[in-house]
Amino acid sequence: MAATISAKWRLSSSTWLNLSQNFNPKFRAQRCNRSFFLPGFAANHSCRRHFPPKPSSFPMAMANFSSAASAHRARLRGVIFDMDGTLTVPVIDFAAMYKSVLGDEDYARIKSLNPSGIDILHIIQSWAPEKQRRAYEVIADFERQGIERLQIMPGAAELCTFLDSKNIRRGLITRNVKEAVDIFHQRFGWTFHPALSREFGSYKPNPAPLLHICSSWDVLPNQVIMVGDSLKDDIGCGKQAGAFTCLLDETGRYNSEHYANTDLEPDFKASTLGEVLHLLKANFELTP
Repeated sequence: MAATISAKWRLSSSTWLNLSQNFNPKFRAQRCNRSFFLPGFAANHSCRRHFPPKPSSFPMAMANFSSAASAHRARLRGVIFDMDGTLTVPVIDFAAMYKSVLGDEDYARIKSLNPSGIDILHIIQSWAPEKQRRAYEVIADFERQGIERLQIMPGAAELCTFLDSKNIRRGLITRNVKEAVDIFHQRFGWTFHPALSREFGSYKPNPAPLLHICSSWDVLPNQVIMVGDSLKDDIGCGKQAGAFTCLLDETGRYNSEHYANTDLEPDFKASTLGEVLHLLKANFELTP
């Protein structure tokens, strides 16, 4: 698929960061005027959004989203999902996979330098071809095991039903392979379009896949939200593209001090897809 992508989608992530923030005057104006409430959030009337205190004081269980409605809701025209750990129950042991590829010593060293997460695909790009081949074989083996144990995340069907009732577009971006996406579609019974896999050529946290989806939908990046369970990949991708972001953190792992020093902050945080549904209702004008 990557071979057919227009040259404009092959820019570096740093170039995309500059373009996505400035390519459209309407986008800049709307971004500066965003204003919304969420429990723990202050009203924001400037270009810089205000986030809640660090996770120790952030309530993961957001019971009353209806009381959080913003006076000026942003228009939301599409939702872009991660797959593994977001629409599907997490089954891949990524730490074990990274250790198998990098070795225990390099894994510990790289992990200490990257508090928001390890980008294994980016790391192995610089390796010699034979070493790359062995690394991809290890990754593919872990991914095949994940496909065999694939389960749909609770609340996914209800969320998709709600989005369809509002005619809100649904897209998917995953660093997994197309085979996994095809099997997911077959077992879930719902189709996400576009659904971009690793074969796209640029992968999260590079914002190119998200911007490609926005272009295919003919919407602005600040009219979509990226929902995923990875702070580095999903939130990083959404932030660089200029989209809203929602971090799905089922276990509260991002509440740990390990992530206290990262610069990435999601616009929203939820522990279930049911909470994602409620925050969409409470904080956005859902119009196609």
